[in-house]
Amino acid sequence: MSASPVTLMVARRVASSRYHDFNRWLNEGRDLAADFPGYLGSGVLAPPKDDDEYQIIFRFSCSDTLNAWEHSASRNAWLQRGKGLYNAPHEHRATGLDAWFQTSSGTAPPRWKQAVAVWLAFFPISLVFQWVFGSALADWPMFPRVLASTLMLTPVMVFVFIPLSMRLLAPWLAGKWSLLDIVARWRHEHRT
Repeated sequence: MSASPVTLMVARRVASSRYHDFNRWLNEGRDLAADFPGYLGSGVLAPPKDDDEYQIIFRFSCSDTLNAWEHSASRNAWLQRGKGLYNAPHEHRATGLDAWFQTSSGTAPPRWKQAVAVWLAFFPISLVFQWVFGSALADWPMFPRVLASTLMLTPVMVFVFIPLSMRLLAPWLAGKWSLLDIVARWRHEHRT
C-alpha cells in the first residue's frame, strides 16, 4: 500500500454543445468519489477561453483507495452514462508534490521553478486571508492561529490555486517561455 496520497488528473474535451450535460455528469462523478474510503477531494479546472478541455483532479489517500474507486462498479456505470459527453480523455497519475508538475512525458521542471509556482499561488491567497481574517485572529495564541489558517487555506490551495498556477505557468514550467515573456504577455493583456 502506498503511504503517499495519489492524484489522478484527467483531461476531457467536451463534445460540442454538451457543456450543461457534461457539468451535471461531472458533478455526479465527484459526488460518487466522495463516498469512497480514502477520498481526499477533487477539483475541476474549466478550460481557458476558446478551449473545451476540462482538467479534473481526484485525490485519494493512497494508490489502493484510488484503485478501489477506479475499478468500482458504480464508477464504471458513471463512465458509461458519460459516453458521448466528452472526447478523447487522457489520464495521469502522480504521487507527492511532483503530481502537480509532471508533464505527460513524465518530466518535471526544476525545483526552483516549482517553488516559484507554488509561491505565486500561495502569496495572494495568504495575503487575502490575512486581510479578511487577520484582525479576528490577531489575539489568538500562535498555535491555534496557525492551525486555523492552515486548515482553511490548504484545501483552497491544493484544489484551486496550485492547479490554477500550474495551468497559467505551464509554458514557463515546460521551458517554452521565460519570465520576461510572461511579464510582457501580462502587460499586453492588461493594457487592452
